[in-house]
This record gives sequence, structure tokens and C-alpha cells, in this order.
Amino acid sequence: QVQLVESGGGLVQAGVSLRLSCAVSGGTFSIYSMSWFRQAPGKEREAVAAISWGGGSTYYADSVKGRFTISRDNAKNTVYLQMNSLKPEDTAVYYCAATRRGSNEYTRVNAMNYWGKGTLVTVSS
Repeated sequence: QVQLVESGGGLVQAGVSLRLSCAVSGGTFSIYSMSWFRQAPGKEREAVAAISWGGGSTYYADSVKGRFTISRDNAKNTVYLQMNSLKPEDTAVYYCAATRRGSNEYTRVNAMNYWGKGTLVTVSS
């Protein structure tokens, strides 16, 4: 059974950085495209960033371009989300997800095969 466990969330002030990690176990990590989604209260879950299995393709939502960076370490079965210059509107529960599908679908909620339980990021102004 594939399991995804996020860590690194917390309460921070606007302008600082956080790095989220997602450790994957129980499967062959290198075959999955990995994505980070977030869901703020009262809003739909949205893709924030995604990376293909080999790291050659990445996606960023317009709202985080230039501030967030997704990366993966296939040797450590871990995907990261480096978040810089955090804003109050980045406040949300952040979820890690994995899909066996390609980069043309790694931003779709319904295309994900596995999900983590989420980690809360709260950014105060």
C-alpha cells in the first residue's frame, strides 16, 4: 500500500519561507508523477505545483510562480515544495499526491492515485 506523509507546515509570518516534504513508502516512487495541491477554507482543492517522474517537467500555478519550487529526490522517495515569500493567501492545507499518469494530467485532482493527509500552512499578515 502506497503511503504519503507530508511534513513541514506551520504558522509563519508573511514574507518568510517554508519547505514542505512528502515521504512516499510502499511503492516504486520513481514511476509516479508527484503533485502538491492546496485547499483553503471554503475553496476547491487546487494544484499548486507538480513534477514528472523524472523531474523533466514541472508545473506551477500562476499564483505561486517565482515563489515556490517543487523538487524530488528519487533516492529518498521524497518530494519537496520550497515556498518563499509566503503571503496570507497561501494559507491552506497542503496535500501531496501521486499519480501514475503523465504530465498532461498531473494537475487534475481526479487523476491522482494516492493522497497524503495534508499539512496546514498558516501565513499571518
